[in-house]
Amino acid sequence: MTGTTSTERWTTAEVVRLSGVTSRALRHYDAIGLLRPAGTAPGGQREYGRSELLRLQQVLVLRELGVGLAAIGEILDAAGPGTAADPDRARADRLREHHAALLAERDRLDRLARTVAATIESLEGGTDMPAEQMYEGFDHRRHEAEARERWGDEAVDRSTRAWEDLTVDEREAHRREGEAVSAGLAALLAAGTPVGDPAVRDLVARHHAWVALFWTPDAAAYRDLAAMYVEDPRFAATYDAVAPGLAVYLRDAVDAHADAVTGG
Repeated sequence: MTGTTSTERWTTAEVVRLSGVTSRALRHYDAIGLLRPAGTAPGGQREYGRSELLRLQQVLVLRELGVGLAAIGEILDAAGPGTAADPDRARADRLREHHAALLAERDRLDRLARTVAATIESLEGGTDMPAEQMYEGFDHRRHEAEARERWGDEAVDRSTRAWEDLTVDEREAHRREGEAVSAGLAALLAAGTPVGDPAVRDLVARHHAWVALFWTPDAAAYRDLAAMYVEDPRFAATYDAVAPGLAVYLRDAVDAHADAVTGG
């Protein structure tokens, strides 16, 4: 078996269309050394070869598994590009490991779906679901580890303490405020309001205050958080479920107003 020798190239716009990854994310991946383009087209647009597309696929697979970008880079770089004699086999070996992890995650989601279905059945049937069955399929450790990698132990511990100190009513009020901010931004998005508009800045300020209940990001960290809303499929899906395109709109709004609302 020999490695792929295709010289076919795809522009940034084509990679965006094929993968759903934004051009901003591709530039970020390049900046941090995670995914370099193969070259530059005569018009100045970046180009990617088949090897780069395969690496991007691995990046996205690992993101789906909840792995942070820094850890992804270490994983892929430690594995290397494959042997000179057989790079495709080396890639296949790495993907086989990712495939196994995806199957494990699928099984976990299946267990979680069964848990939810059993809860529905219990509620509709007027029976009490055994307490030990209520949390089958949940894995909070994965999200905590990712947060600690991105923000650090001190920030995560402080956020956890802040949440635990809230009363039930305060937690509910915080949830409602988050929903209100998202709904307000969705209405402005639907109206075609530019992200530079003062009404948008007011909602960004409310969003920053909502975040700051647990952690007060400076302008740079706040922009990074907003970028994550777009780059992380889980966050993007949450915001876009409110209104298609809301994750990008919020990110752009934060970019426009981060200095003003954080005092940076």
